[in-house]
Amino acid sequence: SNLAPTSATLARQVAARAAAFRAANDLTASASIPPDMLTASASGLDPHISPAAARAQVERVAAARGIRAPDVAALVEGQIERPQFGFLGEARVNVLALNLALDQIE
Repeated sequence: SNLAPTSATLARQVAARAAAFRAANDLTASASIPPDMLTASASGLDPHISPAAARAQVERVAAARGIRAPDVAALVEGQIERPQFGFLGEARVNVLALNLALDQIE
């Protein structure tokens, strides 16, 4: 939905997402959370997350998949797509491509 930055509904949604992300990733209440983990894409179908969001989930993904965290971290770093032409857009990680790479080492 298109909620304004001043929307109380949006504030509640962001707070709930922050709490869920912290709980799922065993983060402290004061831990910083990448903004893309608190909001939704316009379509809800964007396969990309920020490198910071991917890095924040390394420990959880490693534990869930039974893979060493340094191996997951190395895959994350290898999956970072740089901005097009070096300046268009933001660095990003394609979650589908990362999951397929993770499947190859299990």
